[in-house]
Amino acid sequence: MHFDLVDLSLFRHVVEAGSITRGAERAHLALAAASTRIRSMEDGIGAKLLIRSRLGVTPTAAGRTLLTHARTMLGQAEKLREDLGAFAGGLAGEIKILSNTNALTGFLPDVLGTFLTRHPNISVDLEERLSDEIVGLVAEGVAEIGVVAGTVETAGLETYPFRSDRFVVVVASGHSLAARRSVAFSEVMGMDFVGLDRASALQRFLAVKAARAGRPLRLRVQLRSFDAVCRMVEAGVGIGIVPETTARLAQKSSDIRVVTLTDSWAVRDLTICLRSYRDLAPTSRLLVDLLRMQAVPAPAPALRGQAAG
Repeated sequence: MHFDLVDLSLFRHVVEAGSITRGAERAHLALAAASTRIRSMEDGIGAKLLIRSRLGVTPTAAGRTLLTHARTMLGQAEKLREDLGAFAGGLAGEIKILSNTNALTGFLPDVLGTFLTRHPNISVDLEERLSDEIVGLVAEGVAEIGVVAGTVETAGLETYPFRSDRFVVVVASGHSLAARRSVAFSEVMGMDFVGLDRASALQRFLAVKAARAGRPLRLRVQLRSFDAVCRMVEAGVGIGIVPETTARLAQKSSDIRVVTLTDSWAVRDLTICLRSYRDLAPTSRLLVDLLRMQAVPAPAPALRGQAAG
């Protein structure tokens, strides 16, 4: 039985993604090569590692055991890389961050740009997830740092405030909602929507909210950025839900109107979460320090409600 770090990394990605195809993409391997490696690992152990179904893959008991050890060994390998990087003229390594949609698109790019410019030997693996998923994955050690909605339960994790924003509805200037100052999500669920890709954390959250009300969202087009959503809204394709910071910036260069969402979940206090600052790798502590320095206190009073992704 012989596994190399590529095998272990691939297996971790496959389990966390719930799919061999998506795991192979995250590991930067061709699907055929990834499938061959997984089969070879199972042959070497003499036991199945994954339960395969139409919905994806889940680990067997043997797979869960391997996953635990894989995470430990990959973490040790990364720590070795960081420690040796100090002898090569500075800190080096990769930091795994999980973020919800709001922080990933609205606030993290500028902070990470500053950080990566200052530390050319450090790379960042940034992945979008729902806030409640992020808390569980950080607790499990899948990622060192998470940025989540401030309303999600983070028991057992260290948390620090980061930023505050809210989701708003954007509409074309000629839309029937253009003259409204505020609107509830329940009032717009039957309208045509311009949204993000269905895999995005925000779009999944909105879809669940609509499904629970028995009114699935009518998505006319799906895009990969809030800026693109605003441009398509301006063209009259439908309405969109985006962070207010994005909407106000887009409003300067496009003919759209911003309508406040009255739902409590629309208010977004963003929180940094991690297992232990003291136990973070030196590279990760540098990033957390910068995130905390870039934090902006949330306005008060702020509504509180169910966490959106």
